[in-house]
Order: sequence, then structure tokens, then C-alpha cells
Amino acid sequence: MYSKEELKELKREFWEGFGVYCSNVPALKKRKSKFMLYNTKMKGVELKLDATRDGAYVILEINHSDAKARFEKYEQFEKYKAIMEQDFKEGLIWDFAYVRECGTEVCRIYTHLPEIDLHRRLHWMQFYQFMSTEMLKLEKAFNKVKEALD
Repeated sequence: MYSKEELKELKREFWEGFGVYCSNVPALKKRKSKFMLYNTKMKGVELKLDATRDGAYVILEINHSDAKARFEKYEQFEKYKAIMEQDFKEGLIWDFAYVRECGTEVCRIYTHLPEIDLHRRLHWMQFYQFMSTEMLKLEKAFNKVKEALD
């Protein structure tokens, strides 16, 4: 079991390692910033990476504070589900009522690699490989449908 400080340090090392890994990925070398993440230019829509004891997550999150606007945006993405999932062999997970740890409800479209644990450094390479390749695919899917949604 980790103390709060040890866990904070572990996560810092993990994300620094991820940055180093990404700087060596050919598809990311020429980019100004590695991933789009919060710079989607679409209000209430963000791309996120998460690493937990339950696995790795690559997420498109619709977190508009107005529930009606959030669900409308989610339905717009749903119309393009076939396009969004083209590069995802297993498809994506579509959750219109995901509740974050803090209790906030958001809509999420994501992919997940289970059975790896952030606390096990031996799993970190699996996290890095999954998160970098899947985020590139999710960004590509997002960019394909973005113009139709604006």
C-alpha cells in the first residue's frame, strides 16, 4: 500500500515516463503538442487519458455543465458512431451517464485496456503503448466528425 506522497510520486514518474515514451513515437515527433486533449475547439468536449489500478483509458468526454446541451452533443456524436469506431476493432464504449469520482455526471466515449495496474511498473509500457496508439485513433475519429458537429 502506498502513502499519499508515495502515490503522488508514482503518478508523477508514470506521466513523466509517458512523456519520454511519446517523444520517441514517430507519429508524435513532428507535432507541436503530443495530443489534442483540451484543445478540441468544441465547448464542453475534451480528450483525456487515464491510468488507474483498473487499466488504461482513452476518453472523449462531453462535460458541458448544462445537461441538455451535454446530451444533445452526445447524440450528435452517436449519429456518427460508425465513423467514430472505424479504427477501433472492438468498438468504443458509449456511456451517456458516466459519474466521475467527484460525483459530476458527464458523457463519455472511450476505450479501455483492463487487467493492467498503474501500481505495477512492469505494466507501464503496456499503458504507454495503448494510450498513445488509441489516442491517435480517437483524435483521428474526432477530427473526421468534428466539422459536421460544429
